[in-house]
This record gives sequence, structure tokens and C-alpha cells, in this order.
Amino acid sequence: MVTHGRPAATARLTAAQFDALYRSLASVTSWAAGERGALAALTPGRVRAAAGEVRTGRTVTLAAPVETSPGPDSPEPARHEMRSWGEQGTASGLHFARDSFAMNVHGDTDSHLDALCHVIYDGTLHGGVAASSVTPAGATALSVDSLRDGIVGRGVLLDIPRLRGVPWLEPGDHVTAGDLVAAEEAQHVRVTEGDLLFVRVGHRRRRAELGAWKTSDARAGLHPTALEFLAERRVCVLGSDGNNDTAPSSTEGVGFPVHVLGIHAMGLHLLDYLQFEDLAPLCAAQDRWSFLCAIAPLRLPAATGSPVNPIAVL
Repeated sequence: MVTHGRPAATARLTAAQFDALYRSLASVTSWAAGERGALAALTPGRVRAAAGEVRTGRTVTLAAPVETSPGPDSPEPARHEMRSWGEQGTASGLHFARDSFAMNVHGDTDSHLDALCHVIYDGTLHGGVAASSVTPAGATALSVDSLRDGIVGRGVLLDIPRLRGVPWLEPGDHVTAGDLVAAEEAQHVRVTEGDLLFVRVGHRRRRAELGAWKTSDARAGLHPTALEFLAERRVCVLGSDGNNDTAPSSTEGVGFPVHVLGIHAMGLHLLDYLQFEDLAPLCAAQDRWSFLCAIAPLRLPAATGSPVNPIAVL
């Protein structure tokens, strides 16, 4: 069972408290120790059932536009370069417009998926795989290639700012397990085994209205104890419009406790810096917060993650 307030829902965790939480979550999610981690809960039967979520056939992106300009939250933006363009094709005959693209996958602006090899903690990856399996040539285990057939399942969006009656959560604020339960009740939806859980904190709306800021120093996210809710419900993917982790960290000695707990202990694939500003109003208008969702990472066989454009089908 989710134990709210053990320790207090928004309290800073000591190293000992975090270690106890880590061991508890790893124990109750031991079924997710394989190459695909918690995606073991996303069975073919659950994928078939997720298709029944479609009502209107409308598709909606959950990704933000890729940032190509530097800013306080994007000191290393993606590089998009045109190799040939229209003015070069004015002569007769066939010509092609061509370009190239490069990015830091795990930056603080672009929508991306974290593979299970992304988090190295105490010398291992998820499931006790040796950290040395990530080499200068790339990851030889738990890479994004394990998702080459994509992720398709029932998505659920829990809108925490809507629950609290605010446009967004302020940087440093926490989403608790109690918030997740209350959002379920307010939105008339229930998170179930094998679901893809998306948690809105309003990061994208705040950024659009107030401008970018240094999110590595301050951002809203989940409190580590909220992961007990995900473990209890056997969620298989966690995504947010922020980084999933709060900054400053709520845990003594661990900078990204939700990443450590979610990826390393529980085998969850995390999606960071999504955007729900297109999806949330449609869900609210229909009073339906569940949908079919398709996620197709790039085929990067040895990569620790991938840019991603999840699609909700309503």
C-alpha cells in the first residue's frame, strides 16, 4: 500500500530513508528485472485493451518543439544545419533539400526517453547489470534498442496544477502520492497495471508565459515517496512535462532520486520534458483522461535514450 507521510510527503529524505525506500521499491518490483524492465506489465492483452480507449480518433502530440537556440535551460541546444536548400535548386533538373541534426539527448528542454542504461547507481545499472556494460562505443545492455518495437498502451494524464487550482507548480514544489490519488478522484480515472502514467506539473506553460530559466537549479517534480504509488499500481512508463525530479533535490546525497528509484530500482522508462498543453484541454472537455498512446524511439542500438514524439489517440 502507498504510505503517505512516511516520511512526511514533502520532507527532505536522509540518506538512510532514501536507501530504505530504494530497497522497498526494488523488492516489490522485482518482477521488472529483465531487459524491458517494467514494460513486462504491458502485455499483448493490455495493448489490445488500450485500443478501446479510442473514441474520436483525434491524434495529439505530447512532445515539445526541439530547441535549436541557446538559453538558460538549453546551454547546449540541438544543432540543425541545412546542407542544401531551394536557391541551390533553381537550375533545371532534380535537386534535393537536405539537412543534418545533432542533439544532447538528455538536456533540459527537449522531449526525450531515458533507457534503462541511463542511470548508473552504486556501480550498476537496473537489475544489477554491470556499469561497465556502458562503454565508449555505447551501451551493450539495457539500451534504447530494447524498445525497437515501440511502446503502445493505455496512457493516463494526471493534471496536478488543475487539481490545485493553479496554472503550474512553482519550481521546487513536489507532487506527492496523495496528489496522484486526489487527481485520480477529481478526474474520474484510475491508474491500473501496465499503464503509461503522465504527470503534468505545468512546466511548459510556465516557460511559455514567464520565459526560460535555469531548470537544473529549480524545477517542480515528483517527490521520491510518490514512486510508491507507481509501484503499487504497476505502472510501466512515467512521463512528465518537467524532468520528473524536483530541483533542488529532496534527498541527501542523491541529485536525481526519482530517476534512481524509477529507472534503477523499478525498471521504469522515463520520459522527460514532454508537453501536455495540447492534450490537457481536450481531456478536460471530454472528462476523459485516459487514451491510447504510442511511443516510437529512434533505432539507436547502443544509445542511452532517444528524442521522442509520443502520440495520444483520443
